[in-house]
Amino acid sequence: MATKIRLKRIGRRNRPFYRLKRRDGLAIEQVGWYDPLKKDKDTNFSLKEDRILAWLQLGAQVSDPVNKLMKRSGLAYRWHLMSQGLSPEDIEKAVAKWKEERLEVLKNRKKAKLKKREKIKKEKAVAK
Repeated sequence: MATKIRLKRIGRRNRPFYRLKRRDGLAIEQVGWYDPLKKDKDTNFSLKEDRILAWLQLGAQVSDPVNKLMKRSGLAYRWHLMSQGLSPEDIEKAVAKWKEERLEVLKNRKKAKLKKREKIKKEKAVAK
């Protein structure tokens, strides 16, 4: 049976908080955390990227929610490039380019949300 990196729920009722654990039966190592109730989706989790990559190199599998967090942070892309056998310099360049593109996408999303809110406010003002 392969070792899994998965979320472990902690916290009280209606206030979930998760720790990312590498486990096979009992928890072996905590490799990050995730707080789904925080508003900012880019700061509501933390991953120990070097430890996760080390476990992935040893054959650990990730659960679907952890994979989504890895995609959001760029770690999944880094792992993909490592598995293709690229040099560390090429990987760093590609990840830096990916992060810049991601920042642009996030800025565009925020601008679109603001425009949508302004449009709704104008429609409400006209309706009154």
